[in-house]
Amino acid sequence: MVKIEEIPVERIKEFWDIHLKYLVDDGIISDEEDIEYFSGDEYRDIIKSHMMREIDRHHMVYFLEDNKKIGAAQYNIYQSEDGKCFVLDFWVFPEFRGNGTGHKCFEALERYTRLDGATYYELNSTKEDSIRFWKSIGFVENGKDEWGMLLLVKMN
Repeated sequence: MVKIEEIPVERIKEFWDIHLKYLVDDGIISDEEDIEYFSGDEYRDIIKSHMMREIDRHHMVYFLEDNKKIGAAQYNIYQSEDGKCFVLDFWVFPEFRGNGTGHKCFEALERYTRLDGATYYELNSTKEDSIRFWKSIGFVENGKDEWGMLLLVKMN
């Protein structure tokens, strides 16, 4: 069974170290401007400040199976609004992909976030394989975000 481990703000650097590698290796970002932004203080300081707020707090988590890290995610639950859980990042480490692990990780994330008030899920995606994955677990297209990226939503 997949378990969730919260990454406290004191351990944020370890997340950033694997986050940039994921973004580049998975082809989510490729140009120097994006690499600079996601590895820069502006983005990281915003996320850090959101991790420390009381309401609508930002979360970074690892997915664990048999006490081994198999993936990671970051998300916000907007409890002050309608309970939307916006997933910023969600990934399974490459060596654990292709055998249903992503489905198990999202099921664990759903169980975990519902305890914290999540009522539905939204994310954006541009990669076809990612879009297929999200649709396979019940997400549907929900327009575009302010950057023209496809939004996907899963209601319950």
